[in-house]
Amino acid sequence: MATVIVNGQKEAHVREGLAGVVTGSIEFASRGHADIVKISDEVAEAVKQSGLSDGTVTVFVPGATGALTTLEFEPGVVADVQRALDALAPADGCYEHNVNLGDGNGHSHVRAGLVGPSLTVPFVDGRLTLGRYQDIVFCDFDTRPRARRLVVQVMGV
Repeated sequence: MATVIVNGQKEAHVREGLAGVVTGSIEFASRGHADIVKISDEVAEAVKQSGLSDGTVTVFVPGATGALTTLEFEPGVVADVQRALDALAPADGCYEHNVNLGDGNGHSHVRAGLVGPSLTVPFVDGRLTLGRYQDIVFCDFDTRPRARRLVVQVMGV
């Protein structure tokens, strides 16, 4: 049987109260072409502004060419991720989307589908539970710069 440890203790930690849901957004400009934008600070600020202590925050991309993930946000990791995506879904590959619509961003949709449109992170005592070198990032896979808006929903007590 597994041992469950909460806040460094083997006993369950329960914070009771009326649950709340606060929904907002994060807006910024991105450059396209696998631009990776760190948004950890903005997500932490959304949690802070919610006034909730414990729960989860979900970030969602309303669009088909962007995605969310976590990684160590440093130039080497960013370049490595971009290179891996170029190998998995190269911009010059053959995509039915490009044949059907002729807009040239078929690889953008494939990359976004592989990485995914949302991310959920727990928070405790108003602080995200990210690891020491872990950041939340938005990945813009489109072929041009864009104004982006992410939905942020904070739920908890």
